[in-house]
Amino acid sequence: MHGILRDPEVVEAVVARFGPEVRAADGGVDRPLLGAAAFASDGGVAFLEGLIHPRVERRRVEWVAVQRAATPPAPLLVCEVPLLFEVGLQDRFDAVLVVTAGEGVRRARVEARGQRFDERRGRQLDEAQKVARADRAYVNDGSAADLERWVAERFAEFAGRPCGGGR
Repeated sequence: MHGILRDPEVVEAVVARFGPEVRAADGGVDRPLLGAAAFASDGGVAFLEGLIHPRVERRRVEWVAVQRAATPPAPLLVCEVPLLFEVGLQDRFDAVLVVTAGEGVRRARVEARGQRFDERRGRQLDEAQKVARADRAYVNDGSAADLERWVAERFAEFAGRPCGGGR
């Protein structure tokens, strides 16, 4: 998504909708300012979703095609999709893994990025529902080493499996 927010067509649409104050010094979009403006504006988040999500999906599809055509092929393709269930993309993947954390940890991480936790949480599927719908889930309240171990175990579990492009 970061690259999409530097696309001139996207930048112009965002500036037209939210004003020049969301433009970053590098010519792209200032993500924290845009987030604040989108949540403060009636229909702002829906506007961004309609503008950005199709572009993200198009880039994902292109990336997967390139990876599948590579020689040698990658042992595993991983896509990070923060709003996977909310936008209904879960069936486009062979497996869904959820990395979550307790509410206090999630709140602290979001607020450390200068974002409003309650605003964002209200637009997302409940964490327990995400975990229930996932093929595998990990509660990331521990150390980085614990998370790395879990990721290595999942890599060993899934690497080399045939990719079908969805469930």
